Amino acid sequence: MHELPVTQGILSVALEAAQRNGARRITTINLTIGDLASIVDDSVQFYFDILSKGTIAEGAVLCFRRQPALATCVDCGHQFPISAPLTATCSACGGTRLHISGGREFFVESIEVDDEDRGSAGDFERE
Repeated sequence: MHELPVTQGILSVALEAAQRNGARRITTINLTIGDLASIVDDSVQFYFDILSKGTIAEGAVLCFRRQPALATCVDCGHQFPISAPLTATCSACGGTRLHISGGREFFVESIEVDDEDRGSAGDFERE
């Protein structure tokens, strides 16, 4: 259920960027989501389709790019990909002192728009 406020945020960011740049229509929103972010792509798409009705983002395609999470064993230095539920031990030595990096990202990477007035398409990145 937490995808609803997340999707509202995505739509808000995209609409603000598009309007600030004079876009007439948003065609694509590129998202980066970490594997540990607990965001379900299908739920975000479902809510987006409902929330975007009647806006310049209606019908826009959401593109999801997943960022992996990595565990690094403090004992042996072995690095390996992980996903939820998190493992408690190193896959190489069985050590329990793991450093987790990445996998928590969540942001609008860019949006693609149609600018019918100028007859061109644009691409805006989030700052």
